[in-house]
Amino acid sequence: MTADDRMQIWADYVFEDRMDPRVRPEIADSWRKCKAAGLNPTGGEGKKVYEKVYNSIRAANWQLLDTAMPIMQAVFEIVRKTHYLLVLTDSVGYVLETMGDDNIATKQTDLRFTKGALWNSYAVGTNAISIALEYDTPIQTIGADHYCRSHHGWTCSAAPIHGLNGEIIGCIDLSGEASTAHEHTLGLILAAAYGIEGQYKLKNNAEVMQSALESAADSVILIGENYRAFWMNSEAKDLLRLSLDDLREYDFRALIPDADWSKGLWTRGERFFSDDTRVILQNDTLRCGVEISYLASYGTAALRVTLKKQKHLINSVNKLTGNRASYVFEDICTQDDGMKKVLFLAKKFASYDGNILIEGESGTGKELLAQAIHNAGSRAKGPFVTVNCASIPRDMLEAELFGYERGAFGGRFEEGAPGHFELARKGTLFLDEVSELPLEFQAKLLRIVETHSVTRIGGAQEIALDIRIIASSNQPLEQLVQAGYFRKDLFYRLNVLKLEIPPLRSRIQDVDYCAEKFVARLNEFYPDQRKTVAPEFYAGLTAYSWPGNVRELQNGIERAFFSEDGSVLTRESLRLAVDQTVGDDRLPQKNSGEAGALMSALITSGGDVAKAAESLEISRATMYRKMKKYGINAKAVK
Repeated sequence: MTADDRMQIWADYVFEDRMDPRVRPEIADSWRKCKAAGLNPTGGEGKKVYEKVYNSIRAANWQLLDTAMPIMQAVFEIVRKTHYLLVLTDSVGYVLETMGDDNIATKQTDLRFTKGALWNSYAVGTNAISIALEYDTPIQTIGADHYCRSHHGWTCSAAPIHGLNGEIIGCIDLSGEASTAHEHTLGLILAAAYGIEGQYKLKNNAEVMQSALESAADSVILIGENYRAFWMNSEAKDLLRLSLDDLREYDFRALIPDADWSKGLWTRGERFFSDDTRVILQNDTLRCGVEISYLASYGTAALRVTLKKQKHLINSVNKLTGNRASYVFEDICTQDDGMKKVLFLAKKFASYDGNILIEGESGTGKELLAQAIHNAGSRAKGPFVTVNCASIPRDMLEAELFGYERGAFGGRFEEGAPGHFELARKGTLFLDEVSELPLEFQAKLLRIVETHSVTRIGGAQEIALDIRIIASSNQPLEQLVQAGYFRKDLFYRLNVLKLEIPPLRSRIQDVDYCAEKFVARLNEFYPDQRKTVAPEFYAGLTAYSWPGNVRELQNGIERAFFSEDGSVLTRESLRLAVDQTVGDDRLPQKNSGEAGALMSALITSGGDVAKAAESLEISRATMYRKMKKYGINAKAVK
């Protein structure tokens, strides 16, 4: 459709109320709403909220901003010279952040397409952002697709960003002159949205876990206005192999020349991110991930430089989509012999390129293990693409995984887009909760797993795939095969190398071990709320069965830490840490010495109640009565 065609179609509707059947359904519906609302078609300038309101909106969306900014920065580097504007909004349509060069800035200002402006249909008329948010669909609008005349010089490609439960939490948009419209723009912005969603999920589910496992601690350095260091932690000393006195000799602008050391860093809220940055020392050059931010809580003006060890360079796909694995085997800590065997096998499997099946209950860390395998193998420099098979709607499965060609949905999506299989090229595709895939889709997945090639919806060309597949399930797939809920042939294709993660209740030593790590890390991050731990608190944690596994333990410790008014986590604090339905009879009583003796005897006897009672020189009946009194579960010990 030409620009003149679009203009004529727009004029026919705006001035004569005639809707052309070629108008896409979402745009047509939006136009009708704009007209019904009495929106002026010659308007379209955004209206900014007061700065105080904008700051509150930004604060409410800090997680989205924190996740999206590094990916937006990577995308902007790709389009920097194309005079396009990159925009991030919240779920309502308020502009949270923009990135653009001087050439686009004037037009941006004229339309008040700036931070703090509301950009929904009722405020500025039909546009890509409003349609993406209102209809939950990626879309590209060109010229007179927009309802307001002032937008007709623009082309916009937008995609919604979804949260943990599939809800829309924001939108990412790329806008430029209508004459420069290109079909690849929507594919680029859709890939960026996928990347933000993947990172958002990982951060929400594993942020506390990541910080608690100290083996991957970051290096932190504080620098003053002269760009010289005045403090560094021990991890930084080990990484840089320098003392603080030696480091003071370096101007950090020369030490990390790739960073943007503009004055914007010296204000609250401005930060610099990079996944792959040179740190140039006198006799060596390190490659690190870096974050530079203003330290608002410090007594004097300072910048905080956080360096993350970089074992593998991140390729262009990772920078664009955010599809990367963060965890390595050193991040997974355990004292349990069974879990150590799983890690031993996983390290061996990482050397091979065969399909891997990981089984384990929810919350045991299947994705973390999959990432560690990826990072230890030959594909570590490639992308790590996660597909949550349980969260994708059935009617979107093929489009999400296989991709689609232009026009595949009869005009619903004007442009084509790659699927997750293509995005994982030369890397790893992680099929999380593969047991949730419907039977009718499993046959299509089987063919791709067998041939390592994919054909997009609406296409005819087979695309060769150079990928490794790791699948996970929180249910034993073999049992699902026997029950008729999972295809036997697909099971055999995925079950080449198998790992079974034991539940936390069978790893009794890891309960205290992980709990101590969580508490120590929380004390480090929140010293003003520092907590000590009473023995009966740990005894109660060990006695509980933890159906939600490590994730439940992690959340419970954090809940108890922040909810407890006192400075000690006691027996009473257990109600905050464990399932709220647990009654007093499930919690250990105050006589922690006796409870500890019972637990010690049970652990020594391997959970054999009779042997434990004999070692304590009491009857078995007395042993059971005391176990009930203190809420001790012998099965958990076993």
